Amino acid sequence: MKKLSSVLLVDDDPLTNDLNERLLQQLHVADRYLAVTNGEAALAALQDLAADANPSSPVLVLLDVKMSGMDGMAFVEAYQRLPVAAQQTVVIVLHTASMSSADLARIEALPIAGLVSKPLTKEKLDTILKLHFQRHFPSD
Repeated sequence: MKKLSSVLLVDDDPLTNDLNERLLQQLHVADRYLAVTNGEAALAALQDLAADANPSSPVLVLLDVKMSGMDGMAFVEAYQRLPVAAQQTVVIVLHTASMSSADLARIEALPIAGLVSKPLTKEKLDTILKLHFQRHFPSD
């Protein structure tokens, strides 16, 4: 499987970031992994990661919705103000434990690729890669 340039994990729970990063590394999904615990840090990291990416080797952002400070929704709204060139190399997938109907209504209007429930598994990751990157893990 061709690797992504990088994966940015954004979750205010460091344990969730750690577990997801271990899974991604085991599966050799990307060349680079970065984990942050808030939206502000994610925006700063994304600008750096997007500079090294291109449409054929993009950045995957796994973004928690519910975080203190800048939450996932506010992050996506701020992301939309980044230069278009940076946005073209990024795929955002919301990664959440639960969603209210109000949150679901809000995300329909956002430029995200999808939504995946916690915890992240190999099967969920394979679906993300197939749907958004035309890649998948070889059969075991």
